[in-house]
Formats: sequence, C-alpha cells, structure tokens
Amino acid sequence: MIPVILAGGKGERFWPLSRRQRPKQFLCLDGTGQSLLQATADRLLDVAGGWDGLWVITAAHLAEGVKEQLPNLPPENLLVEVEGRDTAPAVAWATLEVARRYGEEAVLGFFPADHWIGSLEAFYQTLQAAEELATSQQAIATLSITPTYASTGYGYIEQGEKVGLFNNCACYKVNRFTEKPDLATAETFVASGQYGWNGGMFIFPARVMLAELHTHAPELIEALETHGPACYPSLPKLSIDYALMEKTDKAYVVPISFSWDDLGDWNAIDRLLKNGGPNVELCKHVGLDTKDALLYSSNDDDLVVTIGLEDTVVVRDGRVTLIVKKERTQDIKKVLKLLQSDPDLSELL
Repeated sequence: MIPVILAGGKGERFWPLSRRQRPKQFLCLDGTGQSLLQATADRLLDVAGGWDGLWVITAAHLAEGVKEQLPNLPPENLLVEVEGRDTAPAVAWATLEVARRYGEEAVLGFFPADHWIGSLEAFYQTLQAAEELATSQQAIATLSITPTYASTGYGYIEQGEKVGLFNNCACYKVNRFTEKPDLATAETFVASGQYGWNGGMFIFPARVMLAELHTHAPELIEALETHGPACYPSLPKLSIDYALMEKTDKAYVVPISFSWDDLGDWNAIDRLLKNGGPNVELCKHVGLDTKDALLYSSNDDDLVVTIGLEDTVVVRDGRVTLIVKKERTQDIKKVLKLLQSDPDLSELL
C-alpha cells in the first residue's frame, strides 16, 4: 500500500493555538511530544515500507513546515497544492501521481494527518483487511467508527450487505454516505446500529479510483490529467465524499475495532486527557469552584485563575485568550470570520 497523508487542513477549531502558518497537524496535542503529522507518519511507515513509500499532500503555505517536521520524506513524495480545494482534488491528483510512478494497479491509502489511534496492532489488521477487500472486489474501501454519541460534526456511513471476512474483519457494502446530519437525524442513525462515523480514510487500487472519477467527476479528473496541478485555481472546491463517495457503487466499509479520535476540537483533547480529576490542566492553574474545565497556555510562565467555571475551555496563546463553553466550540469558526473581516485583528488568525 502507498499511504498518502492529507495534511492541508486548517484546524480552525483549535484556534488560537492553531494559526494559518501553524495549523493543527503541526501541533502536539496529546502529550507525546510528537506533532499530529509526525505521529501519523510514524504509524504509516511500516505500511509504506519506509520513507520512500510514504507520500504527503499539503497546501503551498504549509510545505516548508511539512519539510521541517518530516525531514526524511523524499522531496518527490511531497505534493504541494497551489491552493486548497478540499479533498476531492487532493485525492484525484495524488492518485494520478502515484499511478504514473507505480502503475494503475498500485493500492493507495488516504489518511488525515490529525487522527489519534489507540492500538497500532488493530489498526494494521484493519488496513490489511481493507486492502484485501479493495483488491478482491476492485472497490473503494473506507473505515467507519462506531458512534459513541449522536454527533452532528461527522458524516455517517450506512452499512449494507455483509460481503465476508477479510483478515478476520467483517466487511460490508455501503448503502449510503450522509454528510453531517442534524441532531434528530444523527440520533436516528445511532439508534439504528447500522451507521458508523466517516473517518475520512480510504483504500483503493488507483485504477478503480480513476475510473470512478471519470464516471462521477469527469471535469475534475480530466482537468488534472490535461493540465496537472496548474489547474487548481479553476477546480471546484469539493470533498471526496460529495464528489464521489455519495455516488459510486464501488464503496465498501470496514468497521474499526481500535480506539480512535479525530482530535477535531478542544473537546477532543478533554476526552483524550481526562484522568479522573476535576479538570484537564495544561498550564499553571489555580481554580476556585471550577470543574470539567480544560485550561491551556502555550507559555509555561502564565498563570490561569478561574472562579466558578464549569464545562468551559480557556486557552491562552500569545496575545489571545479564548474562553468558550464546551458546547459552543464549533462556533470558533464564526469568530474567525469576524476577525478576518477586521484588518486590525486579522493578523491574529
């Protein structure tokens, strides 16, 4: 398998720690000392057979940061998008480049740079199952996560007919993809037991992906085949889910058995590091009547003092302090739009 890391995301919901030049994937958020990108690369090296088999696709303004974080990555394995156009162009271009080098029978795996994986052994077993499924069925295999609550922040995958066991993992046809439903729909999905969260991980032979893109997104793939990445500014901004996975009949799913989190916002860090104490403290903190709070400062000398807070996130980074109720962390993106519209504050993005 040729693993490709998708490392062009902004990680806006981790603002103010995550900034334009220092996005989430460059940060250490789980206490290991490794950035999310470095941890993702490390867990995929065995799959890739070493650095020569690992690829990364990222945005132009992040390319130097990727090189600094992954100095052993061969330069020719770093694909740099002139501007981000979401995951469909990224998957299409990377698939074309891998197919040119290794042939269309090559099997690719696409992995976001911001996942936390609990068990590497189970992760590798699942990837092998997905690769066997994708090659034997000439399919696009995806991994799904059993929902632990009715999230409106994830897409959902409905399991269809069981197609068998691959590497001791049960595999299914996909009935449908549903992108980020409202709460009532999410609750129905979770209650049914037939839906998993879409983790954004895909495994497939290059030939299958290219054929499906020609069928369902011909303008995208033909532009890239003809003009290469120079056509990026004219490409539609589309996720691979919208462009292809909601339309193809080649989609199969492998439910995962390992612990997983996409570290999507500050609440994910709270889930990951909660150790039974009243709060998660990633700074010097003095609290009075404060519980279920997440406190973070990027400066070890800063002191955060709280009184009477509950279910709150407090983040201090440089000139910015963020205070937000945990249930409102999704609204950080709305605040960033306000900052972007103010010339005096946009430098803080």
